[in-house]
Amino acid sequence: MGYRSVGTAAAVRRTPVAGAPLYCDAREYGLRGDGVTNDQPALAALVDRLGAGYAADGRARVIYCPPGIYSIRDAGTVWRSGVSLIGAGPGATRFLLSNEGNRADPTPLAFWTTVQHGANRDRHIADCTFADFEIDGSGVALAQYDYLAKGLGLQYVVRGIFRNLYIHHTGATGLGCDFLQDSLIDGVVVVGCGRLDNGEEMGGAGIGVGIGGWGAVERLTIANSTALGNGTNGIFLELQKDYWTPPRGYRIIGCHSEANRFGLSDWGADGLIVTACTMTGNLEAGFDVSANGTAGIAGRGGLLTDCVIDGNIGDGVSMGNTPGPYTVRGNRISRNGGHGYREHVLGDGYRGPASDVVIDSNEIWENGCDGIRIDRPMTDPTIVGNRIRNNGRRCAPAASGGGESVWYGTRSMTDRSADWAQDGHRGKVLRVGSRAAVVAGNTDTELALAEIRPDTVTAWNEDTPGPGTGYVLPDAPPVRAGITVNSVVDSAIVRGNRIWDRRDQQTQTYGVWVTERGRCVACRIDDNDFAGNASGPVRLDTPLAGGSWYRNHDDGH
Repeated sequence: MGYRSVGTAAAVRRTPVAGAPLYCDAREYGLRGDGVTNDQPALAALVDRLGAGYAADGRARVIYCPPGIYSIRDAGTVWRSGVSLIGAGPGATRFLLSNEGNRADPTPLAFWTTVQHGANRDRHIADCTFADFEIDGSGVALAQYDYLAKGLGLQYVVRGIFRNLYIHHTGATGLGCDFLQDSLIDGVVVVGCGRLDNGEEMGGAGIGVGIGGWGAVERLTIANSTALGNGTNGIFLELQKDYWTPPRGYRIIGCHSEANRFGLSDWGADGLIVTACTMTGNLEAGFDVSANGTAGIAGRGGLLTDCVIDGNIGDGVSMGNTPGPYTVRGNRISRNGGHGYREHVLGDGYRGPASDVVIDSNEIWENGCDGIRIDRPMTDPTIVGNRIRNNGRRCAPAASGGGESVWYGTRSMTDRSADWAQDGHRGKVLRVGSRAAVVAGNTDTELALAEIRPDTVTAWNEDTPGPGTGYVLPDAPPVRAGITVNSVVDSAIVRGNRIWDRRDQQTQTYGVWVTERGRCVACRIDDNDFAGNASGPVRLDTPLAGGSWYRNHDDGH
């Protein structure tokens, strides 16, 4: 199992040991791929055989599974170093997981874990590739949730490659591998994973990576992958122990995360790079930094750059409990149901101010509430060069109705007598008696409702209301600003931003609003353009305390 170091000039490629060939066609070693035979015992035996060969001679092996449906029933396969599993492509080579004969077994395709197998730095998996196949987890059922009901669940991996995989409808996380060193996740599609997670259990994501086991640096790239409709996170990194050092070395590049609970989440990395990704239609937030993970430690030192964060039901960028720093630069943050960017407290975790956060050169527009909202203390933030426009779309007044003009669908509500502002109820909670649903958007007479959890058909917490049942929609927040300060902000630089609403029916009420709870202490607010908001350029319910206010266009002073 150990890590093998190969020297330079003295390296010797030994002859493969007898009985452990370097390349195996699975059909020639007992696997049938007929969709009927349980291929798990034959796969486990072959993995053990080839793993023993790698341990003896240091030469990695490959299992090739030709096109077919390989039934993996009632037990997961304990993986070995130096053994790769390759298929003929998703859709051609399919591993069908099920446990009808042993409902107590979560039945991952492959696993190697600390708790079950004693995995650690010295007993790790090395030189394994999983590529070009499909994992269908829809056949696994459990009496209670088990985080091991994954597609792949390996811990402590060196030089692992996961490429061109389609993993779907697993009970827990689809690709849930921890402590990946010098590894790559590329072109992985995860759909409908975490279907047995109630939203509060461990895991339940599309791609979930536990971090910190190798120390201060873990080198992993997640690239070109897609996460759709997974129970918790589309893609997340999670520090596993609160006494471990948050590691550096993680990159998420060119990925798409849609219709999950959270799009991409940083739960404890240091210096995570997220770039050129799209996060859309996620239920709580597009990009999430918080202490919601196992260790209760939020990410810090990260860079979120050049991404499109659009149409999420809650906030676009949600920053909770990070001590900072963090940089959010050059993104489009648009049409989200809540705030574009929100700094706030989320559950447990660090309670001090967020320090050295940079919000730079973003396009922030048509979000339901504020463009940027600060609901927790910040020290030395820099908000520069952003274009913040046309926010506050959640502008429609309270509404109610019932009777012949009203009917309901699983994810819609129509009132033919209504005349609502386009998307004026975005992000509101629609209540019909004890039933509730969240509004994703609306026309003049119809509400589109967000699914109650990912990969479901209904928006309702109970059964769909009957025709004519009375409904209530709450009022809009009265102030919806470009930048709202609702906590103590110390020594901020706010410079070179343009904050305006250019539509005929303006909904962004002020350029900057400092609330009664907010306070700007020694802040430098210079060279901004606040012209063209619905109610005025600036609203100061709490006066500024020190600092400077210089060369702001149409600042009302």
